[in-house]
Amino acid sequence: MAQKQPNGALSTKDYVLSLSIIGIFYFIFGFVTWLNSILIPFLKTACELTNFEAYFVTFAFYISYFVMALPASMVLKKSGFKTGMSIGLWVMAVGALIFIPAALSRSFALFLTGLFVEGTGLSILQTASNPYVTIIGPRESAARRISIMGICNKIAGAIAPIILASYLLKDSALLESNLAAAANADATNAILDQLARRVINPYIIMAAILTALGFLLKFAHLPEVDTDGEDQEADPSATPKKNIFQYPHLIFGVVALFFYVGVEVIAGDSIIRYGQSLGIDMVSSKYFTSLTMLGMIIGYVLGIVLIPKYLSQVNALRICAALGVIFSLGAIFTPAANQITMPFRDLVTFDPVTLTIPVTVLFIALLGIANSLVWPAIWPLALNGLGKFTKTGSALLIMAIVGGAVIPLAYGKLADIFTTQTAYWICVPSYLIILYYAIHGYRLKR
Repeated sequence: MAQKQPNGALSTKDYVLSLSIIGIFYFIFGFVTWLNSILIPFLKTACELTNFEAYFVTFAFYISYFVMALPASMVLKKSGFKTGMSIGLWVMAVGALIFIPAALSRSFALFLTGLFVEGTGLSILQTASNPYVTIIGPRESAARRISIMGICNKIAGAIAPIILASYLLKDSALLESNLAAAANADATNAILDQLARRVINPYIIMAAILTALGFLLKFAHLPEVDTDGEDQEADPSATPKKNIFQYPHLIFGVVALFFYVGVEVIAGDSIIRYGQSLGIDMVSSKYFTSLTMLGMIIGYVLGIVLIPKYLSQVNALRICAALGVIFSLGAIFTPAANQITMPFRDLVTFDPVTLTIPVTVLFIALLGIANSLVWPAIWPLALNGLGKFTKTGSALLIMAIVGGAVIPLAYGKLADIFTTQTAYWICVPSYLIILYYAIHGYRLKR
């Protein structure tokens, strides 16, 4: 294992190499995570689910962060960042392999198990990588570094749904007509069984790549950073804290992050299904998650350029939270019949396409811009001054990712009770809570 280094003492070579390796991991996070946007409509059809049941895809994936974040922290304390990341990759590979028996039996419960195991591996990876990016350089530019990582994440998120949709739902119109024409339950089940088995090859390839990356990481030079050696407080005269709950700015940061992850997942994972519910076919709707990811990339680029020279992390968080409220209200109140066509380019084949997109769906895509700098800003604000509690604080922030399990599930239930458009009301109070943290919550000190 590479020798531990004090915070801020990495050489330029180690600094660049470390960020490059972590950038690869962020790409993996994005690719695996945003496949859920296709799995939701895919499994809704293959397993014959309601909206509420379909959003258990996000529940199973993100609940693992809550359950496994503290165990992940303990793994990292024993193994260090580097070995822990390899373990995380291998756990994700196991989760991908569970999709094979799930597809063969068309068992939604097994699909959810595979997603939970994948999320467990990601919780280990993120518990290591997020604080790593925050503390290997100056804190005032941490949001800029996390923004760079976010670009890697969202580029993967933009192409992943297109790749998987092109394979799983390449003949969706024919599939729907065959299902409608099926003479009996046996014929319907035969079509759905064949559909479910389409996930086998992609997930075998994913498992092989994750396993290989885990072994390659063992040979990579990734320096350890000594978080225990950090000062406990920005003010050296402050009374040392005895436990993590004596940092209210962290606790409120966890709450804000809970609601942020919830609305981020809604913006990325519900938009394809939302488009379908408004009568948009898969030819156009499969690109909608990519539009959300492109919005986030635009926001990240702005963050890299503006933070911290022209815009503080706190002000970036305030602007993003306010935009979240505005865009959510735009999605709720814009009539679904208002549609536009826009040119787009397939991010995998680079072929030009013309998208039909309701304006209300476009507002959901714009939430990508509103969401872009929330995660990069909350992390350094919440971890500020934790010192030896940094890894535990990171684990609590990772646990907040459970918002991606709870809030989209609530959205799915509201969509069943009311409409898919009305259900977006759940986003408004979520962004208001983030705005409160940006104005006051981050200042709280005991």
